[in-house]
Amino acid sequence: MAEPRFYLALLHNPVYNKRMEVITTTVTNFDLHDIARSSKTYDVNKYYIVNHLESQQKLVGRMKEYWSGDFGAEYNPDRKEAFSILDIKAELAEVVADIKSIEKEAPVLITTDARTYPNTITYKALREKIHSGDRPYLVLLGTGWGLTKEVMNSTEYILEPIYGRGDYNHLSVRSAAAIILDRLLGESWFG
Repeated sequence: MAEPRFYLALLHNPVYNKRMEVITTTVTNFDLHDIARSSKTYDVNKYYIVNHLESQQKLVGRMKEYWSGDFGAEYNPDRKEAFSILDIKAELAEVVADIKSIEKEAPVLITTDARTYPNTITYKALREKIHSGDRPYLVLLGTGWGLTKEVMNSTEYILEPIYGRGDYNHLSVRSAAAIILDRLLGESWFG
């Protein structure tokens, strides 16, 4: 198996609110820390935050700077390492351009949703593609009430939903990210 060329992005825009209006959500401290830590654990090439609000970009920049170079880096070197793969971009197109500059080709875009679609792909099938090393892959996670229809329609695949034992299906994005990373990049103990 080849080395995976895998990237992750958490989109704060464009996403829906509960009234299905297109909005930009705010960055949360837990999403930055926890998804960066999970991403570093699973050797993700880069974890992007996508938010076009200058105030939110500055907030992410200050947090990254604190944990990478200030007292935070000395206090918690593991957090410094996790934040080393974190980057912020205003728009998804900037993320794709950045990956293209690194990989010399555009990534395959995969989005996530709690529903199935005609282009839904299983974890097993996507895992095989990722581990073939043939192309770079970018998985998009949404905030708010999910990614817009335009974003969903712009991706090659939509990853199958994460199902639990019961009918309730509303994981935090941090929890979903950890499960997705484990299924796609973790040990293949589950078959």
